[in-house]
Amino acid sequence: MKTSLSELELQEMETRAAAAQPGPWKSWVEGRDFDGGSNFIQIGSGAERGEDIEMSGATVPDQDFIAAARQDVPRLIAEVRRLRALRIK
Repeated sequence: MKTSLSELELQEMETRAAAAQPGPWKSWVEGRDFDGGSNFIQIGSGAERGEDIEMSGATVPDQDFIAAARQDVPRLIAEVRRLRALRIK
């Protein structure tokens, strides 16, 4: 597996993240976070709240990962770019 990321790959990731509904995304799991209903990912909050993503068939760790990725991916891209900028100087 290739470990280094090209600028094109970072741009593609950034484009996908920007196209997704705005965050924060939060994973809600029946029995862990609330009683009754089904597992879902909450999209945004307050006035910026979007339509929830209902989860079917995902494991709890997978659902938590998907929800966290909305916040994690943009931060990781920014960190890669920050570190590359330091390396260039």
